[in-house]
Amino acid sequence: MRLIFVRHGEPNYADDCLTDNGIVQAKATAKRLEKENIKEIYSSPMGRAMKTASFTAENHGLKIKTRDFMHEIDWGNQKEVSEGDPDKLPFDGHPWTLGYKLLTENQEFIGGNNWEQHPYFKNNRCMNSFDKISEGIDEILSSYGLKRHNGYYLCEEENHDTIALFAHGGSGAVMFSHVLNIPFPVTLTMLPYGVCSVSVLAFDGCLGDMVIPRFEIFNDMRHMENIALEKINFDK
Repeated sequence: MRLIFVRHGEPNYADDCLTDNGIVQAKATAKRLEKENIKEIYSSPMGRAMKTASFTAENHGLKIKTRDFMHEIDWGNQKEVSEGDPDKLPFDGHPWTLGYKLLTENQEFIGGNNWEQHPYFKNNRCMNSFDKISEGIDEILSSYGLKRHNGYYLCEEENHDTIALFAHGGSGAVMFSHVLNIPFPVTLTMLPYGVCSVSVLAFDGCLGDMVIPRFEIFNDMRHMENIALEKINFDK
């Protein structure tokens, strides 16, 4: 079983849609995926993810199945705190910045799983989404015969389907962190991925096996390079 993850195209965040360039990127991504034997397409319910998914769905003759749990994450203090309060998160609680700060300021957190207890994340609204996304992706994988067990996946039913999931930088990072058992600050810091990038998780295993997911592809953006080359040739 394979899970193709696609981050949405260049966004207009204010209107939750794609820019004109983002639409071009999404169409290029659909072309990139046209030879994949995709059986189901899932998407965050947000406009920029749905629009990105729409071109791939059209190419494969599939309907988009929205999943609320893949909505982009929020971040910032869990509660209102005043300026100067020691509990106030720096940088407005931006998880990517805080992931870097945690790993560079606190050596004891490198390679550990106790990052959730650090105030940067313990007091951060982004954690409201962590369990929701983790449970949601496990529910999808379970429907394809992969049941979460001791941090990995027990193959209860052999399945060779390829599915696609369109979502966001933050919710995707949570998903990768959970599925691959990589601490969230490490995922945020060491595994960045671009707009309309394609990443593929492979779940290889036979009935009864414990399946350890692996990256087959990560942050593939060659189809974005083709857009740039086509534009250069057009301008000439």
